[in-house]
Amino acid sequence: MKMNHTIWDDSIRNFIKQAGSSSPTPGGGSVAALIAALGASMTSMVGNLSQGEKFAPIQPQVAEVIEQMSSLTVVCEQLLYDDITSFNKYMHALKLPKMTDEEKLLRKNALHEATIHAIDVPLRLIEVCRVGMVCTHSIAESANKNVISDLGIGAILFEAAAQSALLTIEINLVSLKDLELKREYSEKLSSLIREIEDLKSKAIQVTRERIMH
Repeated sequence: MKMNHTIWDDSIRNFIKQAGSSSPTPGGGSVAALIAALGASMTSMVGNLSQGEKFAPIQPQVAEVIEQMSSLTVVCEQLLYDDITSFNKYMHALKLPKMTDEEKLLRKNALHEATIHAIDVPLRLIEVCRVGMVCTHSIAESANKNVISDLGIGAILFEAAAQSALLTIEINLVSLKDLELKREYSEKLSSLIREIEDLKSKAIQVTRERIMH
């Protein structure tokens, strides 16, 4: 775990180099977590630049958004590591022996558990993106107009992270043998992604309107 804990504190250059190497980790799930954290940083920045007497009426809301972005960033960091752990867990299960019936059963159960974990990690990230998008949209009308484009970028990044996490889930759902559980995941995902897309569209619309006027 020590190696993983250097990732968040590493340089951008080194992270990109690691992500682009032949090593499967950090992969798409970890990159998605980083993208979500960047989205949170943009929304937080806009909040921090929407201070002072001019923005006094929205200060409680802005303060709450800034605090929420800080919390989400911490979660994103953990999810970056969890994605790596999840991949390693699945690969370990895949390599388990399958000579005897008992070994086959143990391997099957381990693969099922690893698959669930590989779905739950990016699902948590999508939930993070939903919260981030709600916060971003909530200050789009009233935040500092001079940095409103940055807020729009925050919305775009949250959606990009959510769509990236969705792809990670979809490739793991294929391996899930429990059809009822697969249906439940699919329904939940459809609802979350729909909400995120809707909020992103609204946030971008407000952003562009405020840029033009």
